[in-house]
Amino acid sequence: MTEPLPNRRDVVARLLRDRGRMLVVPGLGGTTWDVAAAGDSELDFYLWGGMGSAAMIGLGLALAQSERPVLVVTGDGEQLMGLGALATIGVEGPANLSVVVIDNEHYGETGMQPTHTGRGVDLAAIAAGAGFAETATITDLAGVDALRPRLHAGEGPLFATVKVDMTPAPMVLPSRDGPWIKHRFRRALLGNDAV
Repeated sequence: MTEPLPNRRDVVARLLRDRGRMLVVPGLGGTTWDVAAAGDSELDFYLWGGMGSAAMIGLGLALAQSERPVLVVTGDGEQLMGLGALATIGVEGPANLSVVVIDNEHYGETGMQPTHTGRGVDLAAIAAGAGFAETATITDLAGVDALRPRLHAGEGPLFATVKVDMTPAPMVLPSRDGPWIKHRFRRALLGNDAV
C-alpha cells in the first residue's frame, strides 16, 4: 500500500526549520501562504503576482549574494510556466541556489485544473537535463527532512519536486505592499543604512 502524500504546510515548515541566513523567494499564491504560515521573515521576498518569475529572482539573488543560501519555493504551475528559467540556472550554475517545487499536480490559483506534472511531465528530469548539480523527486516527509541540510550545503544548483496532497490550506497572507516588502528585505540583507 502506498503511503499518502505529505501536506504542503508540513513540507514547507520542515524546509524552513532552522533556516538561519537563508534568503527565501516564494512563488505565486499557495507557496507564498505556505512560507508565511511557516513564520514570516524579513528575509522572505514575496512576489505577489509575478507568476513564472520566482526561479529567476532566486537566480539573481544567488548570483548577487553568493555566500548565502537562496531557496525558491514555488508550485508546479508556476515552474511549468518558467521552464526556461531552469536552463538559465543550469548554465549559470550557482552553488548556493535551491529550487523546490511544491507539486500537487494542479493549478491551485485558477480552479484546481490538472497540470502537466499529473500527466507525466517530470520537472526533476527537466532540471537534470538543464544542468542542475542535484535533482530529486520526493514523496514523503523523510525525504523532505533529508533534503533540508542539502539546501545549506552550497553544492547546487539543487532542484527538488516534492509531491504533496491536494488538501487545501487556509490563506496566511503576508503584507501585499510591494515597496514595503522590498525595503524590508533590502534592510535585512544589507543593513539599516540600505534604502
